[in-house]
Amino acid sequence: MTHAIERREVALVDLLDRVLAGGVVIAGEITLSIADIDLVRISLRALIASVRTEDMEDADEHRAPPGPPPS
Repeated sequence: MTHAIERREVALVDLLDRVLAGGVVIAGEITLSIADIDLVRISLRALIASVRTEDMEDADEHRAPPGPPPS
């Protein structure tokens, strides 16, 4: 049973558009040590998304739930 894997090339612009539309989180740690003694430890987290994506998510969070109109 052989499965054919469809390969398609994705342009860098298309990849960047997808990342900015949905957002991506990058996380990592850096440790500076000398003679197996940790001197500095840095934890990094970055959210990469377009401003429009973040504005739409904020608007969805602040939107009132559906219900009867105010009287």
